[in-house]
Amino acid sequence: MDTVSGGSALDSLRWQQESYKVADKDDGMLTQEDFFALLTKELSYQDPTKPVENNEMISQMTAFSTTDGVTQLNDQFTDFASSMSSGQALQASSLVGRSVMVEDNSFTLAEGEMPKGKLITEEPASSVVIYVENAAGEVVQTVPVGNIGSGESSFTWDGTESSGYAAPPGDYRFRVAGLVDGKASELQAMTYRKVDSVTLAGAGGNILLNLNGGSSMALSDVVEVSEG
Repeated sequence: MDTVSGGSALDSLRWQQESYKVADKDDGMLTQEDFFALLTKELSYQDPTKPVENNEMISQMTAFSTTDGVTQLNDQFTDFASSMSSGQALQASSLVGRSVMVEDNSFTLAEGEMPKGKLITEEPASSVVIYVENAAGEVVQTVPVGNIGSGESSFTWDGTESSGYAAPPGDYRFRVAGLVDGKASELQAMTYRKVDSVTLAGAGGNILLNLNGGSSMALSDVVEVSEG
């Protein structure tokens, strides 16, 4: 039985393959070129009497193709996520100077402003009154509303106290009370807050809207935007 020895042709082939080296990659990722170089290296060292089966070769090619496809998909998703972040940043920056609704009844009054709010009730209410309280809890203005239906109702405070003079700038809150099914109840009140600035890399990677009065909220939590 003939045996295969290290002839000149085989040695020459082996020498040529050994002279090829996979280039170092800064990111540690194998490219398609690297894969074929390693595959050629594997073939040069195999026993000629026991060549690699076709199904093994196909399996290796399929595995690499799948890995390469996943890598490309990850790159595309990263580009998509970056594009989405840029779009959200642009959207958030357009809100500076405008007002967004906050699920809170407190707000900060600036000179010349007329704060807006919204009261919410699941059932009709009667004898509804809006009380404006300062930071000390003192009622500075009382606004009778009367009867309202279920749902949401918007309102605006002109910024004046019961005396008729403009209220000083500072922290205030709306408190809304009325009768629901004949029983005294406090209704939910929300306020509009002006956006002073935007933080693009806030807590948890969220885009944050910095509101007047020192608080902030995530862009994703915005449910309504007002011009003023």
